[in-house]
Amino acid sequence: MDKKQYNNYLAILREELMPAMGCTEPIAIALAAAKAREVLGHMPKEMKATCSGNIVKNVKGVVVPNSGGQRGIRAAAVLGAVAGDASKGLEVIADVKEDDIARVKELCSQGFCDQALQEDEENLFIRIDVSAGDDTAAVEIRQNHDNISYIEKNGTVLLKRKPSEVSRIGDKSRLNMDDIIDFADEVDIDDIDDIISRLIEYNTHISDTGLARPWGAGVGYTLMKEASKSTRMRARAAAAAGSDARMNGCSLPVIINSGSGNQGITCTMPIIVYAKELGIDSDRVKRALVLTDLVTLHQKYYIGNLSAYCGAVSAGAAAGCGIAYLAGADRQVIKNTLINALDTTGGIVCDGAKASCASKVSSAVDAGITGYIMAKNGHVFPAGEGLVEKDCEQTIQNFGRVGRDGMKSTDIEILHIMLEK
Repeated sequence: MDKKQYNNYLAILREELMPAMGCTEPIAIALAAAKAREVLGHMPKEMKATCSGNIVKNVKGVVVPNSGGQRGIRAAAVLGAVAGDASKGLEVIADVKEDDIARVKELCSQGFCDQALQEDEENLFIRIDVSAGDDTAAVEIRQNHDNISYIEKNGTVLLKRKPSEVSRIGDKSRLNMDDIIDFADEVDIDDIDDIISRLIEYNTHISDTGLARPWGAGVGYTLMKEASKSTRMRARAAAAAGSDARMNGCSLPVIINSGSGNQGITCTMPIIVYAKELGIDSDRVKRALVLTDLVTLHQKYYIGNLSAYCGAVSAGAAAGCGIAYLAGADRQVIKNTLINALDTTGGIVCDGAKASCASKVSSAVDAGITGYIMAKNGHVFPAGEGLVEKDCEQTIQNFGRVGRDGMKSTDIEILHIMLEK
C-alpha cells in the first residue's frame, strides 16, 4: 500500500491504543484535577468540577479505581487532587495509598468539591477550578480524554489550545476498509509488535480477572459458566468479563480504543478466543487485531468518542470482521460482516458507563459473529433497507450520522432522566 498511508495507519495505532485505568471519564477528571493541583503548587482548599453531559453520564454509575469503592465526579476529582500524578496521563491514580483513600472520603464528606453540569459544550469537556487563599488555578480537558487544552493560574492564561491545534500525527479521516485490509495484510510485524503485544497482555489480564469472580453484575463470569464448548459464548464472556471488572473498580490498566476501555476489550478478546480455537499463529492474530482496532476507529471517526450511540456496537461489529480475517475470509465477506452486524445492533443507546455495559459488549460481539456467519454463507442485508447501502463505506457513514447527529436529542433526554433520579 501507499507508504504515506502506511505510516498514517501506524501513527493512528500508536496514538489511539494507549493504556488507561478504569472508566476513562472519571480518570480524565482525576487527570484534570491532578494537573490543577500541580499548577496551583499545593493542595487546594476548595475545588469545583464542571463537566459536559456525556462526562456526567459516564461517571455517575462506575466505581473509580483505587478509591475504596467510591463513585462519581467528586470522588474522581478529589482522588486526582489528593493522590494523582498528572505525568502518568490516563494512569494518573495508579499509585494511590490507603491513607489517600481515607483522605478522599473525608474531603468528600466535608463538601470539599462542588460539581456542576456545563451545558452547550462539546461532548467531552471537563474543567477543574481550585483555590487556596489568594491562589487559583483552572485546567480544562477537551476533545480527547488526555488532551489538556487550557491552563490558568491566578488569572494568567498559561495554555489555550483550540481543537484544531491538538497535536495528532495520524489522520483518521483517511481510514477506509480496503486500505485497512491491505494494511493488516502488509504491515511489518516489527512495526506493530510492541503496540499489539501490550494490547494482548493488558486486555487479556483484565478479562481473566473478570472471569475469576463476578464483578458487579458478573455478566462475563455468568456467561462463561454456560459456555461449555461454545467458542461463540466464550468470546462473548471474555469480552464482557473485562468490562465487568473495569466498570466495577478494578485498577488494572486496559488498552483503549476511541478513548474507551470497553471498546478496547471488545476489539481484543473475541479475536484471542477464536485464535486459540482455530490454532492461528501469533503473527496472524496480531494482523487480525490491527484490522479490528482500525475498523473500530474508522466507524468512531464519524460518530465521535462520546455519543448516545453505544460504542460497543462499533467494536463488536469490528470484532466480527477480525474473526472473519482470522478465518481467511476475503475482503467482501469482511465488509459484509460489518454491514450485517451494524444493521443488527446499530442504535443501542449509551445511558452511561455502568455494570450493564458488559451485557451490551456481549450482545455486540454476538452480533459481530452473526454478521460473519451470514456473510461467509453468502448473505448480506440488502442495500436500500434502512441505513444499509451497497457500499460499505456509505453504510458506515450512515450509522455514524445517526450516532453523531440523530441521537443528540436522545443524549439530552437520557441525561435529563438520569439527573432527575
